[in-house]
Amino acid sequence: MTSLRRLQPCDQGFAEAWELVCDRGLGSDPDTEAVVRDIISDVRSRGDIAVAEYTERFDGRVPGPTGFEVSKSQLEEAWTRCSPEIRSALTISADRIRAFHEVQGASSYDTEQGRLRLRVSALEKVGLYVPGGTALYPSSVLMTAIPAQVAGVDEIVMVTPGASDQTLAAAYISGVHRVFEIGGAQAVAALAYGTETIPQVHKIVGPGNTWVAAAKRLVFGQVDIDSVAGPSEVLIVADSSANPRHVAADLLAQAEHDIEARCILLSDSGFLLDSVDNELHRQISELPRKHIAGESLRNHGVAVLVNTIDAAMQLSNEYAPEHLELALENAEARVSQVRHAGAIFVGHYTPEAAGDYSAGPNHVLPTAAAARYASPLGVYDFLKYTSVLALRRQDLAELREPICALAEVEGLHAHGRSVSIRFDTADDDG
Repeated sequence: MTSLRRLQPCDQGFAEAWELVCDRGLGSDPDTEAVVRDIISDVRSRGDIAVAEYTERFDGRVPGPTGFEVSKSQLEEAWTRCSPEIRSALTISADRIRAFHEVQGASSYDTEQGRLRLRVSALEKVGLYVPGGTALYPSSVLMTAIPAQVAGVDEIVMVTPGASDQTLAAAYISGVHRVFEIGGAQAVAALAYGTETIPQVHKIVGPGNTWVAAAKRLVFGQVDIDSVAGPSEVLIVADSSANPRHVAADLLAQAEHDIEARCILLSDSGFLLDSVDNELHRQISELPRKHIAGESLRNHGVAVLVNTIDAAMQLSNEYAPEHLELALENAEARVSQVRHAGAIFVGHYTPEAAGDYSAGPNHVLPTAAAARYASPLGVYDFLKYTSVLALRRQDLAELREPICALAEVEGLHAHGRSVSIRFDTADDDG
């Protein structure tokens, strides 16, 4: 029987149990990190040769006549090989994602305090990591490439192991400039440091496995990264108005991602929780990935019977989920109670899968409680900000006294002198 572990706030030991549920930290495995560190060092020193060796060892693939790069014509051919249904799905999703992201970003601005302005510009080169191999993730291409394209990034470089036609087709329509069929820590290292054929980028974004996460953590500082992502997670707050078939289906949609995926259900209805358990048992038998989903639910599936929906909202904010579904009768009224969530799915007809694919908002979201301080991937992740100062003599004269006073306090006398010297009469040129 596939059922969620049941908790109640009135149970003895609930606080400790809930704390363990919330604790899904991203501490790195020392053994994995040591191996990844060696891979990064090797790629940094030996470049393409090291990338080829690791790709053959881990993925069983060797470079072709042009290395691991996928040509523009190959991208176009992949697009034409896709079925009309897939091409239509990719086009609709891309259009909605682009429309949602085009209103993001920021504009440069000037102030009247002298000639001061903030200049906003796009990053020059970014790398997209897209999982591949046995999995197909064209949606991740759209979600990472389109915001970068909207931001105006000069060069968008994608790496993916064992790319499918669908993944390459997504790259074709979403503005990716170059694609390399490599993955793992060696791909992250190649993007961070560059090789003879793979360009060095300034930021790496996109999800990956534990090896990719470790590599992103280790190259941070050499390049920027979006985040170190943990297992995907959904938290559903549901009341008696929710359809247990729909709730179970949404939990399974999350559980089939990975055996480490987290599925949490909070409700004030014991009948709903029982009904969802029955539906999980029935529906999971129909899934091709039922073994993955089953292990995820057994290891990380939790249902909490609360006294009130207000209590459920409080627990949700403590958990800070990547995906939060509000399967409630008056769901919109509860949105204001959400303090921490990567994305909020409001009402009975907004399943998390809509956000994963075609609704428009980004599906690269903060995990492991990072929603307390982090945001979904967006255009703003591909922008940088530069302060520009152009003071006139009278502007600096107005600031002379506070600058020199603060420099004196901090013991940085040359700082104060660099201002006051400009007003020495012997050096005054008017």
